[in-house]
Amino acid sequence: MPALGITGGVATGKSSFSAALRRHLPATFFDADRCAHELLASDAGVQKAVAEAFGQDVISLDGRPDRGRLREIVFANSARRRQLEQILHPIIRDRWMEEAENAARSDHWFCADIPLLYETNAQSHFAAVIVVACSPVTQRARLRDQRQLPNDIAENIIASQLDLTTKVAQADYLIWNDSSESCLDRQSRLLAGALQRRFHG
Repeated sequence: MPALGITGGVATGKSSFSAALRRHLPATFFDADRCAHELLASDAGVQKAVAEAFGQDVISLDGRPDRGRLREIVFANSARRRQLEQILHPIIRDRWMEEAENAARSDHWFCADIPLLYETNAQSHFAAVIVVACSPVTQRARLRDQRQLPNDIAENIIASQLDLTTKVAQADYLIWNDSSESCLDRQSRLLAGALQRRFHG
């Protein structure tokens, strides 16, 4: 079965969309953000590399990198952000590529939620790319109200990603997530039907 890429901007609702799509399309889902969190929390090699690159100041008493402190550092300095990406991205990419290859040899759909899909030129590995987007006002409100991020960090995160309008222009399928959960579910159901027709004839 084909592999599908899911991307968008920060706080556009990719995880909510993936949860909705699961209800209508039986698939294996890979979450790149969750994988990054797991690596920081439990992978000794990653933890060692982060400590060496960023110093012990970013390591908590339990020996794990402090994600909040790391976020402040990497989104204030693009060179530091690239350092962290160089530690995490190759491992994350190997994991989703392995799952995508397994899916291609099976009768199971595979969906990978990768926030930096276009930024890392991963689109060629997918049969189709789904972009989840919303208005800039909604995006910033979610970062402020739901994630409790200061405006400067929120703006730095948005600026670190490819412009959302550029991602929308490159999308094979667009999900507009500016409304209700029921609206998102309807779009997911319609998309699942379209995908089934496209890839199953």
